Amino acid sequence: MGGPIHDKKEQMTYLQNRLDMVMTVLDTIDPEEAGVEDIDRLLAMLDDIETKCQQFRHDWSE
Repeated sequence: MGGPIHDKKEQMTYLQNRLDMVMTVLDTIDPEEAGVEDIDRLLAMLDDIETKCQQFRHDWSE
């Protein structure tokens, strides 16, 4: 993994890329075949994004 991101533009790019990954996963999930594991994976991805948003928010308030 890369190092910490302190630049606001890079932070926004990071978040955009992570959200794009979530959308890609959503697009590839077959609703007829989806299971609890798929939902858990999406929740974990969203939790990671939330954590990063909180970290970036702290950086922006300084």
